[in-house]
Amino acid sequence: MKELPNVKEVLISTLTKLIDQFAEFVPRFIFAFFILFIGYVVANLLAIVTKKILERVGFDKIGDKLNEISIVKQLQTEVKLSQIVAKVLYYFIMLGFITDATKTLGIGAITSLVEKLVNFVPQLIVAAIMLQIGVLVAEAIKNAVTSICKSFKVPSAKLIGNIVFSFFLVITLISALGQAGINTELLESSFNLLIGGIILAFAVGYGFASRDVLANILSSFYTKNRFREGQVIKVDETKGIITSLDNTTLTLQTGETKTIFPLQTLQAKKVEIFENE
Repeated sequence: MKELPNVKEVLISTLTKLIDQFAEFVPRFIFAFFILFIGYVVANLLAIVTKKILERVGFDKIGDKLNEISIVKQLQTEVKLSQIVAKVLYYFIMLGFITDATKTLGIGAITSLVEKLVNFVPQLIVAAIMLQIGVLVAEAIKNAVTSICKSFKVPSAKLIGNIVFSFFLVITLISALGQAGINTELLESSFNLLIGGIILAFAVGYGFASRDVLANILSSFYTKNRFREGQVIKVDETKGIITSLDNTTLTLQTGETKTIFPLQTLQAKKVEIFENE
């Protein structure tokens, strides 16, 4: 029959090991805390210096352009790039010192986690830069599309511009997430299906809604060389002088009143031209 272990000896042995481990851990903990303190001082100092330098070289002017974008205004927040860069630098330096501190403590799991965070930060910075540039480009394209639509007197020019902006913004966001190391295959597939359905529905609906405007624009290519301001014409029973002619309408001065005809009307009705008047 085996003898039972001496409980007293087991307790003394266990307690001795705990005391030895604690005595070994305390110096490492103090040294790790000292490393964190040094890291905090260095990171804070570099962040302050970086922020002041960026402010003096006018780096915040890029942020001012972002603040003018409608989607940023709706968020009711102010983008100050010098402060953002300084904060990113602060946390990046702190993560480096935290890595050294965890190595000093000898805790492998925490060290591995912090190292992954340190490796992730550069990817996150590049993704943020891509997103910022993408927002600026999307806003520029939106303004250009809106201006072109207004010049052709296309209805809902602002709505079309916002749709174009949202389209490019989503593409930029997906690209930025991919750069950050996030799997976007499912998101890309869903976005492609959604965009395809929206474009089809929009094309059909907008085509029916604006068919008259498009017909007038097409008619202008056929009538702009045949009619001119100051010319006397007769459309059905309405006779007058052409006072204005644009991409969609023709205006006749008929006595004391003016009559406006859509240009497509000139293709469907009888028009008489009086060259001698």
